Amino acid sequence: MMQFSRREMLSLSGFGLGQLAVADLLGGKQLLGAETSEPAGLPIHGNLHARKTHFPAGAKAVIQLIQNGGPSQMDLFDPKPLLTQMAGKPHPDGVEIHQPNNVNSLLPSPLKFQKYGECGMDVSEALPHVSSVVDDLCFVRSMHSEHNNHLEGLNMLLTCKIFPGRPVMGAWISYALGTENQNLPAYVVLRDPDGYTIGGKQLWANAFLPALYQGVEFSTRGAPIHHLNPPASLPPGAQRANLDFLNQLNARHLSNRPGESELESRIENFELAARMQLEAPSVLDLAGETQETQKLYGLDNPTTAKYGTRCLMARRLVESGVRFVQVTTSPGQPWDHHNDIGKGMKNIATATDQGAAALIKDLKQRGLLESTIVMWAGEFGRLPTTQNGKGRDHNRNAFTLWFAGGGFQPGLIYGETDEFGYKSIVNRVSVPDMIATVCHQLGLDHQRVQFPLGGRVETPTNVTVSGAKVVGDLLSNKVYCS
Repeated sequence: MMQFSRREMLSLSGFGLGQLAVADLLGGKQLLGAETSEPAGLPIHGNLHARKTHFPAGAKAVIQLIQNGGPSQMDLFDPKPLLTQMAGKPHPDGVEIHQPNNVNSLLPSPLKFQKYGECGMDVSEALPHVSSVVDDLCFVRSMHSEHNNHLEGLNMLLTCKIFPGRPVMGAWISYALGTENQNLPAYVVLRDPDGYTIGGKQLWANAFLPALYQGVEFSTRGAPIHHLNPPASLPPGAQRANLDFLNQLNARHLSNRPGESELESRIENFELAARMQLEAPSVLDLAGETQETQKLYGLDNPTTAKYGTRCLMARRLVESGVRFVQVTTSPGQPWDHHNDIGKGMKNIATATDQGAAALIKDLKQRGLLESTIVMWAGEFGRLPTTQNGKGRDHNRNAFTLWFAGGGFQPGLIYGETDEFGYKSIVNRVSVPDMIATVCHQLGLDHQRVQFPLGGRVETPTNVTVSGAKVVGDLLSNKVYCS
């Protein structure tokens, strides 16, 4: 059975009157996104060639450490003595109660805090390794988001909108900048080999951007890249001949279907896969790392080895020219502590703490931290009141994230929450602000990273009424901030 695209069907049926009608409705092709001229020198379709920035960049790569589940700000980075003083009493103004078993009763943190580093950052006993690198970190205590559910919160964190259907930050940055290594993807995802986090592949989706810019999953168990090599060995040159023939067929097919971004991306992906066969295995082979480095990341301990391996692999990827690496934690929502938060946090904090701190130390000693943005963030925070006696419910009004490297001010503690940790109140930072600031440090004006879609021009941050701004106070170099 023959298949037609929508444009072909309109052209072939009714003597082409359908296509004429649509062309007239769209204003003489002025609203046809695929045929709009390229905005701001950026591609509408397909390749991964390194591209010019809008202005001098403070960084050239990003490692995004996603802490899915909603880490509790008042149990990790934002201690609230008043919670201890008023333990068991109701919050004076009441709080959102949106799930069962919530009680308006203030819950003190079961974890002890101590100040670390010259910056005097408060870090709880749950993160002894991160506490050792606080002078290299830029803490934002005043983040806030727009939804209390996990998937919507993660969508917001990555796309600036709570609903699916928009490209994630990594896809936008890959689209805008390409990659410095044509033998590897621009955007790589390192997930737990035991399973996906909530949202699955939606967390690295390209959405309406060409498929070439979606995240490519690399595995830390078994074959590093799925389906990269043929199942049976082939004679020398046979694989190259097969790909050349396939490219000829695809090119002929594409010539009759100009502007089909998925087809263009598929052709480019075949070529990328061929190049990856030569370089990717060596980049992902950790055997050449010293015992000292492997121990730094906790690879000698079963509890820390899986996450530590992903962090070490992330360093090797940015060292090899990959633009954006996304690292997730264990499957599900491991930071989601509705019951005993002290006991529940111990497992995920212990599993991820050493790898994250090792990544900062390793990048720094190799001279890579200045050019690499490391971002540690969950989708929201937790409430100051109790759920199920010892747990906390979700809280979109306040959470803490941290950056390292890439021109973010080291040793900075930015923003404040109220005296109970419920709402961000001083120097509030929204998710669109955060994404605009990351783009800025990569040399991109977030408003000039554009993609035409259905008569609109989409950007990474154009989905909120209040807009987005670069938070210059977070940055060491404020010359280009607006």
